[in-house]
Amino acid sequence: MAPEYAFLTRWRVVGTAEEVAEILGDATSLARWWPSVYLDVKELAPGDPTTRTGRVIDLYTKGWLPYTLRWKFTVTESNPPHGFKLRAEGDFEGTGVWTIRQDGEYVEAIYDWRIAATKPLLRYGSFVLRPIFAANHRWAMARGLESIELELRRRRARTPAEREAVPPPPGPTFQSH
Repeated sequence: MAPEYAFLTRWRVVGTAEEVAEILGDATSLARWWPSVYLDVKELAPGDPTTRTGRVIDLYTKGWLPYTLRWKFTVTESNPPHGFKLRAEGDFEGTGVWTIRQDGEYVEAIYDWRIAATKPLLRYGSFVLRPIFAANHRWAMARGLESIELELRRRRARTPAEREAVPPPPGPTFQSH
């Protein structure tokens, strides 16, 4: 049996649930605004035009460790702007649930990621390397929080000069081949 992982991440950003849901729901833009993790993203099937349920996305991703992952996800449920669920398959398999909630001027975005590692490095090294793999996930999600805050600033810029003043998101720790 493949090793299982359960990660719960909480982001709190100034904004609206609609803004955050729009950014997270636009999977094809992940490589642009979260390039430290998402190296390549391709839509394989668009899914429902309103909810995006059934949408299939192919991904090439990484963290701060020197390995990459190939996987895809299918949106299995969607309730804009309150979140969506996905099913992952490839180098790991499992489910992810984004829950988005307005809290005054803040948005709380919670990601519940429950996966089983299928990539041999993750599967066979899991017993010894589990704490390192968990740290890698925390690193990736911290870059995501930093990146979504920058994306929100870019989207709210009122002039081209304001938009250009927003720093680029953090890039990958190593170049893929």
